[in-house]
Amino acid sequence: MNPVSGLGWAGFALFWGITALAAGVFLLRGYQLLMFLSLGRDSPRPSELIRKALAAIGHLIVQTCQFKNLRRQDRAPTGHLFMVWGFLLFVTYYFFFIIIASGFGISEVMEGNRVYAVYCWITDIAAPFVVIGAGWGLIRRYLFTPTRIKEQRTWEAALILVTVLLHPITHVGKIATQIAAGSPPAGLGIPNPPLSNAIAQLYTGSSSVAGWHTFWFWAHWGFVLFVLVIIGYTRYLHVPASIINDAVRPPKKGALSPIDLKDKTTFGAGRVDRFTQKQLLDAYACVVCGYCQDACPAHFTGKPLNPRVIIRDIKANLLKNGPLIYHKHEPVLPLIGETKPGSVHPDELWACTTCWACMEVCPVYIEHVPKIIDMRRHLVQMESNFPEELLGFFENMEQRSNPWGIAPGDRAKWATGLNVRPFEAGKTEYLFYVGCFGSFDTRSRQVTLAIARILDAAGVSWGILGRDEKCCGDSVRRLGNEYVFDVMARENLKLFQERGVTRIITECPHCFTTLKNDYAQYGARLEVSHHTEFIDRLIAEGRLKLNRTDLGRVVFHDSCYLGRHNDIYQPPRRTVAAVTGSPPIEMPRHGNRGFCCGAGGGRMWMEEKLGTRINHERVSEALKLDPQAIAVCCPYCMTMFEDGVKDRGADKKVQVLEVAEIVARALTSGQHGEAHG
Repeated sequence: MNPVSGLGWAGFALFWGITALAAGVFLLRGYQLLMFLSLGRDSPRPSELIRKALAAIGHLIVQTCQFKNLRRQDRAPTGHLFMVWGFLLFVTYYFFFIIIASGFGISEVMEGNRVYAVYCWITDIAAPFVVIGAGWGLIRRYLFTPTRIKEQRTWEAALILVTVLLHPITHVGKIATQIAAGSPPAGLGIPNPPLSNAIAQLYTGSSSVAGWHTFWFWAHWGFVLFVLVIIGYTRYLHVPASIINDAVRPPKKGALSPIDLKDKTTFGAGRVDRFTQKQLLDAYACVVCGYCQDACPAHFTGKPLNPRVIIRDIKANLLKNGPLIYHKHEPVLPLIGETKPGSVHPDELWACTTCWACMEVCPVYIEHVPKIIDMRRHLVQMESNFPEELLGFFENMEQRSNPWGIAPGDRAKWATGLNVRPFEAGKTEYLFYVGCFGSFDTRSRQVTLAIARILDAAGVSWGILGRDEKCCGDSVRRLGNEYVFDVMARENLKLFQERGVTRIITECPHCFTTLKNDYAQYGARLEVSHHTEFIDRLIAEGRLKLNRTDLGRVVFHDSCYLGRHNDIYQPPRRTVAAVTGSPPIEMPRHGNRGFCCGAGGGRMWMEEKLGTRINHERVSEALKLDPQAIAVCCPYCMTMFEDGVKDRGADKKVQVLEVAEIVARALTSGQHGEAHG
C-alpha cells in the first residue's frame, strides 16, 4: 500500500521533488552556517577523532546529556529522553520504509516480512512516549514554567514542540489505515501493533480508507520534511551541532589558549571572528535549556551575567555579522558594549567568577568561561577598559608580583623563627609553593604554618623559594591580562628549571590549577598536589598520627578550583572525617553542583556593587545547617566565608577553619616537629 506509486509518475515526482527541495534548503543553510563557522580562528585539531565521534554517537543514543541533570528536583530530562529515543527510532523507519520503500516503489518487498511488523510494534510503543514528552514540554513551558525557561516561551519553542508532538500522531494514523486496509503490518503472522490496531477500528470497512491512508502518509512525510527545512533556522540545530561539539571537545575542559605575540587576533575577542571555530560551534550547539543560568552564582545573586544569554548573543552576532565579515566588510553589530541582542555588555563579563558551574551542567559541552575571558582579554589588552579597582592590582602584579604591592622580601616572613629551609635541587623532594595569600595575608599565614607542621610531622622533605617565589598569575589570566600572565608564567618556569623543581605542594587551589594545568601549555611537566590531597595521602599511608577531635557540626564547602576545575572532591572530605570521626555535613549545593564563594576569576580584587553578595548567599546556605565550624580548603574561600559569617553576625558561634588547620590541631604531641628540608 504505497501512496507514492499509487499516484503513478506524478507521485514519484511529488515525493522526490519535495524531498529534494527540503534537502536542498537544509544543505544550503548548512553550507551558510559552516561558512560562518570558518570565520573563527583555527581550533586545535582533536586527537583520536574517529573514536571520539563514535563516542559522541553513543552519547546521543544513551542520552548521557540528559542523565547529567536528571534529579528529583528537576525531571524535565525525562521528557527529552522520550522525544530523543523516539526520534532515533523514527529516523530509522523514515530511511528504510519511507525513503527506500515508498520512494523507490518497493513497499511490497520491504514491508511484506516480519521485520517490518516488529519495527511497527517498536514505533507503536515509542509514539505515545514521544507525545507524552512533547506534551509535557508544552505544559512545563507555558503553564508550569521553571525559572530557567520563563524567557523562552517563544513561538520557536512552541513550533518545535508541536512538530515533535504531531509527527508520531501522523505516523500512527498511517499505520492504522494500513491495518484497516489489510496491508502490512496486518497479516504477517504476528499480532498487530496495539495502538495502531485500536485506531484502525475507526477506518475498518470504510470505503475511504485508501484516501485516509494517503492523507496520513503525506501529512507524516510533510512534517518530517518541514522539520528538515527548519533545522538550520531554529534550535533544532542543536541536534547535529551538539553531536559534533561532543566529538571535537578538548580533552581538558575549559582550557585557555595562550596568546601569540606575533598574532594580534589572539589578544582577545573584540569581534565574533576572533573566537575559535570550536567556540562558535558552541553557539550552534546551545539548546537554550537554561541549566547554566540556574547554576550561575552571579545570575543567582542578581548580577547582569547570564551564561545562556552570553551564548545566545554570540550566535546572534555571528548570524548578523557573519555575511559581512565573510565578504570583507566591517561588522555592524559590536560584540561588546551594547545592551541589545547580539552584543555583550561589559558588566556581564566582569561579573563572572569563573567557577565553571555553567560548564558543569551544560548537557551539550558548551564552554562559556573561556569565551568570557577572551572578551575580557580584548577589553584589557586592546582597549585598556576594565574596572578602575583593577588598575592598582595590575600594577602591583607587574611590579612586585603580588596583589597588594608588598615588598617581595616579606614573602617568607611567615617562617620567622622556624627552621624552614630553601628548596635545593637534589636534596629537597617537594617545593612548598606558598602563594600570595599564604605568604602575605595574616589569616592565611596560619594555614601556611599548619601545612608546615603537617609536612614536618609526616617526615616530608620540603623547602620554599622564599623571596624568590613569584605569583603564579591565576587572577591576572582570568581577568584577561594574558600578556602579563605570559611573562609571569615564563619567569616562574625558568626559576623552577634553574632550581630543579619537579614536585610541588600548593596551599591554594588557584595556584594548584595554574601550575598544574595552565603551565602545561608551556610544556611544563610538573607533579603538582594540592595540600588537601597530599595530606589525605599521608593519612592513608599512616604517616600522620591524629587525635580524634570534636569540632561539633562541621559543614564543608567545595572550592570551585579544586572541585569542578580538577575533579578533586573526596580528599578534603576524607581528611576532615579522619579527624572528627564522621563525614562533614553537606550543603544542598555541594560537590560538582557546589556554589561559588564569589572570589574566583579575579573577583577577589573587585568591588561587588550589583545584586546580593555571593558570599552572603553561600554563608546563609551554610548557616541554615546550624554548624559549629565551616571547613574550607582555599584562602579565597576562607576570606569570603569569614567576611560573610561576620556580616551575618555568626562569628561568635561559628568558626571558619581550613582543612590543614583541622589536621594540625589533631596532631599527636609527638608529631609537632620543626620544618625541615
